Amino acid sequence: MSRGPDWLSFRRYAAFTTGMALTLISLGIYTAATGSGLACAQQWPLCDGGVLPQSIPSFIEWFHRLWAMITGFLILGTAVWAWRARGAVSTRGRFAVTLATVLTPLQAIFGAITVTLNGALPGGYSAPVHAAHFLTGFSIFALLSYATLLAYDGRFSRDALSRGRLAVGVGLVGLLAAWVLARIDPVSSYSPVEQAVFFAVSLAAFASLLAATRWLGELNELIPRVATGAAGALLFVGMVLGRDLVVYSAGVRVVNWLVIATAVALTAGAAWALRGVEPEVSEPVYGSTDD
Repeated sequence: MSRGPDWLSFRRYAAFTTGMALTLISLGIYTAATGSGLACAQQWPLCDGGVLPQSIPSFIEWFHRLWAMITGFLILGTAVWAWRARGAVSTRGRFAVTLATVLTPLQAIFGAITVTLNGALPGGYSAPVHAAHFLTGFSIFALLSYATLLAYDGRFSRDALSRGRLAVGVGLVGLLAAWVLARIDPVSSYSPVEQAVFFAVSLAAFASLLAATRWLGELNELIPRVATGAAGALLFVGMVLGRDLVVYSAGVRVVNWLVIATAVALTAGAAWALRGVEPEVSEPVYGSTDD
């Protein structure tokens, strides 16, 4: 396999692709919230009877599709790279990016159904399809985040405790921001822009909590690790509730509030528990070329 530029490694490529996936989900949320998903005259993959959009709403939907296409090819690239450079990617990392690649066509299919409604596909949009579209997108992001974490193993300049504290702190800040932007807070009107930002910060917070849970596994501190893992799971529930997959009644609003509040409390507790922990040993700093 021919080498690319020295700065381009699998771990950096995977991290970039993960960022593209996060942006894609946020763009999809904004597109749906503004109603732009149906602006292409219920056509897919065409738009307004042709390739190019004819209005601002249809441009939003068209741009979302373009970003999705680019991200899809990048995801495919991670799988190809992972299997061709086996020495640089762990077995779990290879299977994670492979599963993300398998889910990508399904995500495209669900996206096509949501925008065609009763057009090209009879029956079109429904709540189960809406749920599947979000869940596959989230799963792809989570798998790419996990694969990126695995790719960076042994390449850190900080010890596990320092990384864990940093990840918990970033996760806590992200959770607090999500709490303000969520549908439950009177400060937020949950406008299309706020919805997109809510999911962007929520996904970033989830990735941080995932990293914290993995890195704290290198320590003998079970309680903070369980807390960050549970907080990540609760944050996922909060994102599901924010997608109108259930009737958003007053009772659901209370549940949503409790879910995010508990996630914040668990993450804050994990940060507090790590304050008095001392690193066991110093980890070596490795070089920057791994593939």
